[in-house]
Amino acid sequence: MNAIEARDLSKTFIGGDGGRVDVLDGVSLDVGAGELVAIVGASGAGKSTLLHLLGALDRPSRGSVSLGGEPLEGRTDEQLADVRNRRVGFVFQFHHLLREFSAEENVMMPMRIAGMAEGAARARARDLLARLGLAERMAHRPAELSGGEQQRTAVARALVMDPAVVLADEPSGNLDHLNAERLHDLLVGVVREFRLAMVVVTHNPALAARADRVLRLEDGRLGALTAAEALA
Repeated sequence: MNAIEARDLSKTFIGGDGGRVDVLDGVSLDVGAGELVAIVGASGAGKSTLLHLLGALDRPSRGSVSLGGEPLEGRTDEQLADVRNRRVGFVFQFHHLLREFSAEENVMMPMRIAGMAEGAARARARDLLARLGLAERMAHRPAELSGGEQQRTAVARALVMDPAVVLADEPSGNLDHLNAERLHDLLVGVVREFRLAMVVVTHNPALAARADRVLRLEDGRLGALTAAEALA
């Protein structure tokens, strides 16, 4: 069973003038456990829109998505929120950490939302942060962390519910070269270690080149790239 199965996804928005804007047009995608897929394409091509559909943040105009064998179609907003919390981890270009909470408390948040006891959530958060090299930083708030540390904390938060799927939108886009490379190492490592299905939207050719597959989104459709094309 694929961790992600998307079939014939289309998404249409209505512009301010009432006109239709077709962003995605019949996109299908399968991603297996332990597979890293990179999505590249021009700005405005619909890459983030595709991630939002795969992660149940938005609904397609047409088509279907299943995550870990669970179809999203026909679910209420509340049910989709539950699927997002249990089945999907998100990593964005900007970490979106809550500034008034420590790294540990930020990572605990999805577990507390799911109703896990505080002690168990704290132990799980501490273990995961330590595994990601943040054992000495978990009591610090985001403003006290470097950019790379903030993003590693965001990765820990994405992993803490043992999701089947992690979706990353330009995860290294706000980092310098050294921290970007460290984050790329981390992302590839967690895909292998945790047997995740990961879809990464990126403009970074170095990250794309490390993916198992690279797909370009253009004119609303996905097409495969060779390794050489991904590095171009």
